[in-house]
Amino acid sequence: MAAVGVVLASYLIGAIPFANLFAHKTHGVDLRTVGTKTVSGTSLYNVAGFGPLAISGVLDLCKGAAAVLLAGRFDHPVTAALAAAAAVAGHNWSPFIGGAGGRGVGVSLGASAAYMWPGTVVLGSGLAVGRLASRTGIGCFVAQVAIAPVLGMIYGGKGLLFGLCLTIPMLVKRVLGNEAPARRDGRMYLSRLLFDRDALSSSMPEGDRA
Repeated sequence: MAAVGVVLASYLIGAIPFANLFAHKTHGVDLRTVGTKTVSGTSLYNVAGFGPLAISGVLDLCKGAAAVLLAGRFDHPVTAALAAAAAVAGHNWSPFIGGAGGRGVGVSLGASAAYMWPGTVVLGSGLAVGRLASRTGIGCFVAQVAIAPVLGMIYGGKGLLFGLCLTIPMLVKRVLGNEAPARRDGRMYLSRLLFDRDALSSSMPEGDRA
C-alpha cells in the first residue's frame, strides 16, 4: 500500500503544470489555447521568454527527481520505475488542466538524473543533437527508443524496466498529442511518432518536447 501511495503521489507531483502556471502568471495566457496548444517549455518560451522557461524547466526536472526519491526508501526498482512512469504520465496528461500536457522529456531527465544518470545522457544528447540539426522531434525519438536498451546493458533488468517506464508514456503522448489529428491514418500517426507533428500541418514547428 505504501508503494501505491508513492506512485499516486508521483503522478500528482508530475501533474503540476508549471509551464502553464508561469504562462498565466506572467502573461495571462493559457498554453492550451495558443500555438501548438501544447503545455510545454517551447510553448512557454514563445509566450514568456527564457526566464520563465528556465525556472519552469528546473521545476519539471525536480518533478521527475522527486518521484524516484520518494520511492528510494523502499529500495525497490519496480516502485522506482512505476513512480517515474507516473510522474511522466502526470506531466503528459495533467488532471489539473483537463488532461493536456507536455511530452515528458524534462520529467524523464530529472528522474534519470536522480536514479540512473546514463539515461539523462541519452535523452539530453538526443535533445541537443536534434536541436542543432533542427530536427528536435526525430532526435528525441531516437533517444527515447535508445534509453531502455542502454540502461538495460548498464544496469540489467532493473535498468531495462526503468527505461521502458520512461519511454512508453513519452511515445504514447507523441502519437496521441493533445488533440486528434486532422486525418486518422497510419501515415499521420507514424509522422507523429517519428517527428512529433502532423504530416498535414506544415506550419507546425518542431521543438515542443518538454
